[in-house]
Amino acid sequence: MFESSDNQADLRLKPLRVPRLKDGIFSEAVDLVEALPGWSLVSKDEAKGVIECTRKARLLGAQARVTISFEAPEGVPSTTVKMRSESKGGLLNHDKQNVLEFMEKLRQRVV
Repeated sequence: MFESSDNQADLRLKPLRVPRLKDGIFSEAVDLVEALPGWSLVSKDEAKGVIECTRKARLLGAQARVTISFEAPEGVPSTTVKMRSESKGGLLNHDKQNVLEFMEKLRQRVV
């Protein structure tokens, strides 16, 4: 399991803070999940600010269950995006790479 955290040295692995409304960031994230090869949308709940998806297994790894969460004050253009990837099984763990892959691409879209 790996999740974005302010304790990470790499900026790309920290929660993403964007001066935009949550609904726009949420929509961009859903579009990105649907566009990335190997990623599949499982569920989305904009009211709760949560996207559940899977990342197809990579070489010697297992399929990952990915949770993307969005926090923002109502009506204020300030959104924080956090992400967690959990894999069970497989010889190699790719959870950190999953978070890096998605957060880097989301940052390019919204910043």
